[in-house]
Amino acid sequence: MKSDLLKKHAKSFYWASFFLSNTTLDKCSSLYNFCRTLDDIVDDNNNLSIKKEIFSKFKNDFENKNLNNQIIKDMWSVIDTEGISKKIVFDLFDGVETDLKEIVIINSKKDLLVYSYRVAGTVGLMMSKILKVKNREALKGAIDLGIAMQLTNIARDVCEDKARKRQYVKHDFSSIRSIIDDSQAFYEKSFNSISDIPLKSRFSVIVARRVYRKIGDYILKQNNIDNYNKAGKIYVPVFEKVIQTFLSIIDFIKLLFIKNLNYENQLNHNILEQEINLNERI
Repeated sequence: MKSDLLKKHAKSFYWASFFLSNTTLDKCSSLYNFCRTLDDIVDDNNNLSIKKEIFSKFKNDFENKNLNNQIIKDMWSVIDTEGISKKIVFDLFDGVETDLKEIVIINSKKDLLVYSYRVAGTVGLMMSKILKVKNREALKGAIDLGIAMQLTNIARDVCEDKARKRQYVKHDFSSIRSIIDDSQAFYEKSFNSISDIPLKSRFSVIVARRVYRKIGDYILKQNNIDNYNKAGKIYVPVFEKVIQTFLSIIDFIKLLFIKNLNYENQLNHNILEQEINLNERI
């Protein structure tokens, strides 16, 4: 099944996927499998030159529509049926390629936001296309939700990234807390945009947003860098996912009363616009 990788590697998203129709889940799984393949190329234990070669071949196969590769075939099907700009996909390739270096160090907020857009804001944008979101302001919010989730990932994976010689945030608890604070702003800005998702798919995104955001709370519960280092990969336990799912009902009701979307995160998007023309992607 297409959703097998989703079930194995993305527990929070898999939990939320129960509230999607089978057709929508199938398309989301095609997108996830494509993104997961790219991640696996970069995170594999092969030496750098081999990883670059594999990445280059996969990118060329995608560009040339090598439909003998089932993952690429499924991705192109989603792109064609949902009218996704290929520029978004190439942004994703650019973001993943950032990690194809011996040492990766991100030193500025601009570079961190651009990286987070490329590897995750793009996914949020493509997901919204699959979910039939049309409103441009809502699509900007989808980018924000993707960025928020990526900042959560970065805060959670500092030790794992350090072992791979990657530093997106300094390895101290103050810096980790700061990036979680930054993620909260993006989670907040993304909320109203969910009101533009058709009702049949809306609850799934509300749940995913709540559950993923909760990872940050569990990170903060570690209180210091020693506890954080010992904690390993931090997940949201099932009982907490159940609580957040019930709380999502309240969010669902709140969103029914959102009538006009006024996008309120233009400051951060102005930073992104220094390198990426978001209007061309949306």
